[in-house]
Amino acid sequence: MRAGDACRLWLGALRGHRSRSVMLLLAIGIGVLAVTLLSGLGEGVRAFVLGEFSLLGRNILIVLPGRNETTGGMPPITGMAPRDLTLGDAAAIARLPAIRRVAPLHAGQLQVSQGNRSREALTLGTTRAFFAIRQLRLAQGQALPELAAGQAEDVCVLGSRLRAELFGSAPALGQWLRAGDRRLRVVGILADRGESLGMDFAEALIIPVASAEALFNRAGLQRVFVEVRGPGFLASARRQVLATLTARHEGEEDVTLLSQDSLLAASDGILRALTLALAGIAAISLVVAGILIMNVTWVAVLQRTAEIGLLKAIGASAAQVRLLFLGEAALLALLGAGAGLLLGESLLWLGRLASDLPLYAPWWARCSALALALGAALLFAWLPASHAAALRPVQALQPAGSH
Repeated sequence: MRAGDACRLWLGALRGHRSRSVMLLLAIGIGVLAVTLLSGLGEGVRAFVLGEFSLLGRNILIVLPGRNETTGGMPPITGMAPRDLTLGDAAAIARLPAIRRVAPLHAGQLQVSQGNRSREALTLGTTRAFFAIRQLRLAQGQALPELAAGQAEDVCVLGSRLRAELFGSAPALGQWLRAGDRRLRVVGILADRGESLGMDFAEALIIPVASAEALFNRAGLQRVFVEVRGPGFLASARRQVLATLTARHEGEEDVTLLSQDSLLAASDGILRALTLALAGIAAISLVVAGILIMNVTWVAVLQRTAEIGLLKAIGASAAQVRLLFLGEAALLALLGAGAGLLLGESLLWLGRLASDLPLYAPWWARCSALALALGAALLFAWLPASHAAALRPVQALQPAGSH
């Protein structure tokens, strides 16, 4: 049997049983679509999170209260610690030789009002160095002034969305607003930045750290951002910071140090496993589609015994008969998988247009979905195809019920 004849037989069988073919195409297409969409979603979330961490910069260490593994893992959620991080700790870190700049951070929610407009805002108490470390740009005005440790001043910098909600179209620079029980003068407006590491700077109110301590009525810092002098100083800076804080905390190493590398390593492993799990769950549907192919192929063999007998009577070998049914299954798998992949990529493209997530199905998911669809189709069609190949011509040509 020539290849052209085999292709015509495959296509003729698919056209002759349109409803069956459409059902199998849908089953395989939905399976490949699910793998493509779920792996693309998982990979998009992974790329977005890793991109957020990469904005932190390789020269940055984050010091958090509470002991946790420093080689990976996420920060303590509760912020509970045997001893608070203080402004004195931040000042001691800033004096270390490997350190370029330090930014302590207080964070909390405060009621902010201007005129008859009022809302609750994320309030960050920090220093001028925070703007450089977190790469914050100003659309108007200036950053927080340079202040001595523990010095408060009634000034603030507003996020772009918070400025619009409090002042509308009126100018905000140089104006006064109320945060908690203090009046603050607006000295700067942040440029649009969006969320970064869980902080939406467009909604933020940034004030001096000593002012935040007074407003929140607590001295413990949430974290301290530390910028080292370069990537080559990272290891020595880590040792110096831990030694300094251990000495200040009566010999107890009760802080966590995180770097971009540790955040990337921990998050990448978790999110990659999530992507694989999502793709694996979706791949189960392709196995179900393979079982459906087996059932339908059995029915096809029973319905086409006369055709099989005629083929064998004119000289078709058992291998050629087996190839006839396996080829039909493979063609269905390839057509369904191609349609599912095309639809999945189209939906991911629409998702990229509608969101900031880089929704791209990884190459391994696309290849695996196609291979699994084809493999499941051939595997589950093999048994009924072998049964058809084993039929004797005379037996197959007999009318149904006579043998």
